Amino acid sequence: MPSARTRSRIWVRMSARPIDEPHRVSSPLELLFDLTFVVAVAAITDQLAHGVADGHGLSRLMPFLQVFFAIWWAWMNFTWFASSYDTDDVAYRLLTMVQMAGVLVLAAGVPAAFDHSDYRAVTLGYFIMRIALVVQWLRAGAEDRASRRTALRYAAGITAVQVGWVLRLFFGDASSVRLPLFVCLDALELLVPPWAERARSTNWHPHHIAERYGLFVIILLGESVLAVARGVEGALRETAISGSFVTIALSGLALLFALWWIYFLAPAGEGLRDRRDRSYLWGYGHYAIFASLAALGAGLEVAVEQTGHEIEPSSRAICYAVAIPVVVFLALLRLVQAPLAPQGAINPGAVVGGVAAVALLPLAAPAIGSATVVAAIAVVCVLLVTVTIAAGRGRPEA
Repeated sequence: MPSARTRSRIWVRMSARPIDEPHRVSSPLELLFDLTFVVAVAAITDQLAHGVADGHGLSRLMPFLQVFFAIWWAWMNFTWFASSYDTDDVAYRLLTMVQMAGVLVLAAGVPAAFDHSDYRAVTLGYFIMRIALVVQWLRAGAEDRASRRTALRYAAGITAVQVGWVLRLFFGDASSVRLPLFVCLDALELLVPPWAERARSTNWHPHHIAERYGLFVIILLGESVLAVARGVEGALRETAISGSFVTIALSGLALLFALWWIYFLAPAGEGLRDRRDRSYLWGYGHYAIFASLAALGAGLEVAVEQTGHEIEPSSRAICYAVAIPVVVFLALLRLVQAPLAPQGAINPGAVVGGVAAVALLPLAAPAIGSATVVAAIAVVCVLLVTVTIAAGRGRPEA
């Protein structure tokens, strides 16, 4: 972080920070910034959980993925920018606060997006976040002459895509073109960083980026714990504590703990430092990893809640609401780790076996019950951690 003297200044000339800066960690401002995303993620997780409980999980999946993309992409762009240009002066802090306000506006629009396909508030919140980042890039372009072309490319690319998002609102009643426009605009968003950095790469710090992503994983796991707590509350309102209730609640906690352990088995900082050219696959691949953790919270909430009263979906459907996010998390985590650490911390054979087991377990739900299936999924993930640790004994990196 900048020195105390620097942090007290109103304006610090923006310049690229060193990529090998020692002891680079997340700043207090970045941690506060993350807290606003807790609100947005909680809103979409709650909406998805209600959809699953009402038997409309599939119809809620597309709004979930669309809104989560806005949340993830805005968070990720700020994170990589801050890794290169965090001056932490007054101007920087105020523009970050504007982005935080945009997150809250987006969160307020989540119910309308899910219930009525009304994305006006979500788009407005996203627009606020993105335009504030454009101002940051313009400032970087004005003050850091060496990276001016890159900064101006970012500002131009982000602005052009925001025009597209605003124009998309005029097709609100044309459901046949809404999804293709979303996919097209998403693709353009993803193309802006590679295009901008062809001029000159930004000075993002590998260990700082790895830590920021890890902190967001912890936020999402925390959201899942909150979702389980909501399910516990709902179940207890309807009935007394039962064996299946205790089994699912404890298994959900063990499952989340195992997924946390699996994610941090292979720290990414060293790999990002040695293979900076492979950072796009790693960074972009986390969209599905993050989304799966958010969706898992919704599945666990419904799984716990159904122990207290009857709900619309079958036990098999409820178990798949838990299993599918776990499958996506395990499979994608291995894929995004592979370019950075070819040997990897998690054996690919063990991942394939674990994914297959988790995917097949819900088929047994009508016979053995959803509580037993959720417990078995947790056991599979715990075994995956155990096997990985046992196989890594004696290796220096272990």
